[in-house]
Amino acid sequence: MKKRKLSKSDMEVSDAPAMPGRRRFLAVGLGLTVGSLLAPSLLGADPSLSSDNGPSPLGPTRDKLGASVFFTKDISVNGLLEIYSRINGDITGRVAIKLHTGEPHGPNILPRDMVKALQQRIPNSNLVETNTLYKGKRYTTADHRETIKINGWDFCQVDIMDEDGAVMIPVQGGKHFKEISVGKHMLDYDSMVVLTHFKGHAMGGFGGSMKNIAIGCADGRIGKKMVHAAPDDEDYESWLKGEPFQENMVESAKATIDHFGKRIVYINVLRNMSVDCDCAGISAAPVKARNLGILASTDIQAVDRASIDMVYQLPEAELHDLKERIESRKGLRQLSYMKEMKMGNGQYELITI
Repeated sequence: MKKRKLSKSDMEVSDAPAMPGRRRFLAVGLGLTVGSLLAPSLLGADPSLSSDNGPSPLGPTRDKLGASVFFTKDISVNGLLEIYSRINGDITGRVAIKLHTGEPHGPNILPRDMVKALQQRIPNSNLVETNTLYKGKRYTTADHRETIKINGWDFCQVDIMDEDGAVMIPVQGGKHFKEISVGKHMLDYDSMVVLTHFKGHAMGGFGGSMKNIAIGCADGRIGKKMVHAAPDDEDYESWLKGEPFQENMVESAKATIDHFGKRIVYINVLRNMSVDCDCAGISAAPVKARNLGILASTDIQAVDRASIDMVYQLPEAELHDLKERIESRKGLRQLSYMKEMKMGNGQYELITI
């Protein structure tokens, strides 16, 4: 597939139909009218995806060049493998696939066949995760390994990266942290594929690629406590909330991104999008939003922005609960602070495959 050079006209959103064979538009962050942000051709001929939800909640961002975000409606093994093939050019060496393993029997976790197929496609790879700060079924390594078996992730090695302790890595340009504690084993990998179930989150508002590594690479005893500014692992009401928490997550994620450099890529699967994270397990709220597809990029800000933009295009009945969860937790601060921290590009070119 050839990618033509962007012209000045590409910087503006048009009501013109998408080009045959390649549905392309340039989204200027969240500053577009949601109804025009996703043309009907992007999501198929489903007229119910027309939206009157008004402008997206963040103002426009103006960057020099849009990042490429790939999209497929095909949530399947083939869809995942195809979209990964568009972003994997710099993935080499020993590869960590960062997956949220979820609490036991979680109804919304990613399909195991998809995750297994991706892992088998990537040479010298395995799944990675860390233990939790809250006292659930992934709090200790022993309980976590049992949960991994229950949820079907034991088809390959799953490296619990903080099993043997933690290590501090630098946070470049942070205003809250100069360093953050991550699972010690993370340093054993050359590349990382961030495979994310995109959904709501009790504290973050939403969980995309940024949250997956911000919390998911921080070790359970030190790093997660730093991000949550938690005095302990039980009194959840005392943990940090709102914009300060979102900023802490962004800085934690930045440390991991800077560590891997160009050898980190991001895949968001917009499927079974409850307002609750997979941490909620079987108590997760019922899913009201339809499945949308898979988004992938080498740019973390672009892939999470594109995911939010796509969700905000949903009809009110499907969007309401997710939007309330996102905005009541100040979740959109994730995106604006990533821009301030110069983590990726707020402007993106969406390429349907």
